[in-house]
Amino acid sequence: MALVIADRVRETSTTTGTGTLTLDGAVSGFQTFSTAIGNTNTCYYTITLGADWEVGLGTVAAGTLARTTILKSSNAGSAVNFGAGIKDVFATYPADRAVLTDLSQTLTSKTIEAGTFTNGYTEEVVTANTSTAYTIDLANGSLQILTLTGNCTFTFPTATAGRGFTLLLKQDGTGSRTATWPAAVKWPASTAPTITATASKMDKYVFVADGTNWIGSNAGQNYL
Repeated sequence: MALVIADRVRETSTTTGTGTLTLDGAVSGFQTFSTAIGNTNTCYYTITLGADWEVGLGTVAAGTLARTTILKSSNAGSAVNFGAGIKDVFATYPADRAVLTDLSQTLTSKTIEAGTFTNGYTEEVVTANTSTAYTIDLANGSLQILTLTGNCTFTFPTATAGRGFTLLLKQDGTGSRTATWPAAVKWPASTAPTITATASKMDKYVFVADGTNWIGSNAGQNYL
């Protein structure tokens, strides 16, 4: 059994009541549920008859559609007790199940479970100069490429468990700039690394939050 989304799937039915529909064949120009969705598979459907309507998840069999889960309806979200008449039954994609509802929408504050990313992925990147004070804002990117243009005191966001970021920290053309880390940053053996002082060189640091502190790791120094 699989959830199948297909185009141009539309049939009629004269079945009454709240149970499984017997389907009467495809409307001209459309496909049957069995052909397009496949028997034993599930799909989203809409049933309409006059002012009565129902949207749900159905299970397809040979010539039938079981109304497995009701999502919305004219009967306050419950199964509609359809009366006599020809019902219009078609495959749909409910708005509540849609990933995107407009062309400009992005996935914000969503949970992805057991996702697989193929062909790699790209992290959002921040590139900036620090001056003498700089606040890390992870809303702008989880890869921070920062150039020290002064002896900088850093401010980190709240150490929410599970959050993390990578910092590529560069010296400017002058070099010998220093970094002062927040108290919430904890290093191995309670000793912060000595950053590379050479002009135009770069160090790499990785930070992961445990819910209270930012656990810092020296991931490499004196690049470039």
